[in-house]
Amino acid sequence: MAALTPEQEQIGKENFSGAVHAMNSGDTKSGGVNRRDALKAIAAGGVGTSAALFGYSELKKDRVRVAFIGTGDEGNILLNEHPEAYMEIVAIADLRPFNRERAFKGDGNDVRKGLIKKLGGDVASKIKTFNSHKELLEHKDELGLEAVVIATPLMTHAPIALDCMEAGLHVLTEKLMARTIPQCKEMIRSARDKNLLLTVGHQRHYSVLYDNANNLVQNGMLGDIKHIRAQWHRNNSFPNSDSWQKKIEKVDQDITDAELDPFGFDNVNQLINWRLYEKTGGGLMAELGSHQMDAASIFLGKVHPIAVSGFGGKNFYGIENVGPKDKWKDNREIDDQIFVIFEFPGPHYEQNNRDKCIVTYSSINTNKFEPYGEIVYGTRGTLFMKTEKEAMLWKEDGRGSTGGGPDQRLWVISGTEGGAGGPVMEAYETTSGPKVATGGTDWATNVSRGYREEMEHFCYAIRNQGPDYWPNDQPVDPKAGGLRCNGVVAMADAIMALTANLAMELQTRIEFNPDWFDPNSDAAPELEHGVTA
Repeated sequence: MAALTPEQEQIGKENFSGAVHAMNSGDTKSGGVNRRDALKAIAAGGVGTSAALFGYSELKKDRVRVAFIGTGDEGNILLNEHPEAYMEIVAIADLRPFNRERAFKGDGNDVRKGLIKKLGGDVASKIKTFNSHKELLEHKDELGLEAVVIATPLMTHAPIALDCMEAGLHVLTEKLMARTIPQCKEMIRSARDKNLLLTVGHQRHYSVLYDNANNLVQNGMLGDIKHIRAQWHRNNSFPNSDSWQKKIEKVDQDITDAELDPFGFDNVNQLINWRLYEKTGGGLMAELGSHQMDAASIFLGKVHPIAVSGFGGKNFYGIENVGPKDKWKDNREIDDQIFVIFEFPGPHYEQNNRDKCIVTYSSINTNKFEPYGEIVYGTRGTLFMKTEKEAMLWKEDGRGSTGGGPDQRLWVISGTEGGAGGPVMEAYETTSGPKVATGGTDWATNVSRGYREEMEHFCYAIRNQGPDYWPNDQPVDPKAGGLRCNGVVAMADAIMALTANLAMELQTRIEFNPDWFDPNSDAAPELEHGVTA
């Protein structure tokens, strides 16, 4: 997307917030939720302010006793965001001494405060520390442990989750759900067979910003969506600028092979820099692209894709003579840039198989001119989701409409446009002054990215959705208040990410097999295309 001026971005933000307010100005309900009242609560702040949107309330029973397994970069964000009113942290576990200390002391910033600063020294001192999840599970009964949050390297998600479910614990694991689709299916079946909750941390499912944006999309505000462009570009082309390439801290250098072997790590470097290796991680598509394909899927009504193709390459790191003294040479295995094209079914695909919505995704390591996010192109409007923190909306200028584009404000009216039903955006000159609802941006001034909400709902579900967490052998439907990113939903995101990796590796267009998305089927993209990892 071409660079927007600050004025155009401000217009887009006000357009979005005004449209949200207009859609929710009456007693508008979505899924039984009064969205107007929910937004007022969010604007007011406080505990559980997003509960009305996401189908839960403040916990009326004892807090859920939880252990965090993995306390690195993402684990510390989750520790920082954990909801104290819903969750009592009783233990942490991590192979790395550096991470175990970091969990308590933090990084000296508001993103990763550490447990001492968040909870106070007295409370933090009562949290037990273990070197591994296996050691943790040996003490689960004396801890009164009920659930775990897993934020470990990707290849360990499945084995750790399976061990924890075998021990009778509910599981929230970070994304990507697992390194392979057969592992995803094994996790789902284990949760079902043991009647346990399994959810995955694709936090956009609990983002107030995305939820309200999706409400506009599903109510037809943007018209027909034919293209979504998503990207996450970074510039790591300067020496020592890659946050994924970490040094081995002195306290971690003595981790033994005996400690690493049960998890399959070849050495300490592979443990610490797991994102850079095929065996331990899933590359840019798994770590970054899965978030944005999840967002695209949400906007398209969670339909499954038809096909994917793309290009990936190690085109910068490790190339001879790429810079002075080859400072950028390293032994990473993953691609440093990827470009993929997904084909999704359009609303009339069953009648016309050429009716498709094309979703493109790119991630590069050598230029970050544009911010990461998703741009949704509809026949009646354009939506820009910027860095998970801002949303902008503009009306499309076209036949039968007046005005549009990034320089014009809009308001929402009832009626039809071009014969289409539903709410309609109308544009007017910016010099006329704003026509958004009074206080139109108040609810979006302190937007949560969804980490806290996903953990709140996880704990709420543990206390309130039982004793049968799998009625009719299915997870409780998200539309009925069930986990919004349960194992079945999260497996679809993993299938998209890992199949995109396969398409890039095999340099071919791959069509998605519906059986891949069925947890009761053993079919999987890796098996069908002769790749086991």
